[in-house]
Amino acid sequence: MSSDVEELTIQYEENGEVKVEELEKVVIQRGVWATVLFRYRDRNNKTGEWNKPKAALRRYRKMGGFYRKQDAVNISERSAPLLVAKLSEWFEV
Repeated sequence: MSSDVEELTIQYEENGEVKVEELEKVVIQRGVWATVLFRYRDRNNKTGEWNKPKAALRRYRKMGGFYRKQDAVNISERSAPLLVAKLSEWFEV
C-alpha cells in the first residue's frame, strides 16, 4: 500500500522473481480517488518468457491515508485499437 499516488505500481514479485513488470505509467487523476494507466508485461507461467505488453486502467481510493485498488480494467493488444478509435471519435482527438 502507498500513501502517495506516485508510488503506486503494478509491478509484482514472487520469491524474488518479477512476475509483472511495470513499463510505464500515467497518473490521470489525483486526489481521494486516483486513476492510473499502466503499461506492463507479465511472464508466461509455462515458458518464463515475457508476454506482449498490455495496459491496465486502475482506480484507487485513499482510505486511512493509503491508496487501495477499487477497480481495474485490463486492455489487451487486441482491444486497444477499438478503444482508441472510439475515444478519438467521441472526443474529436
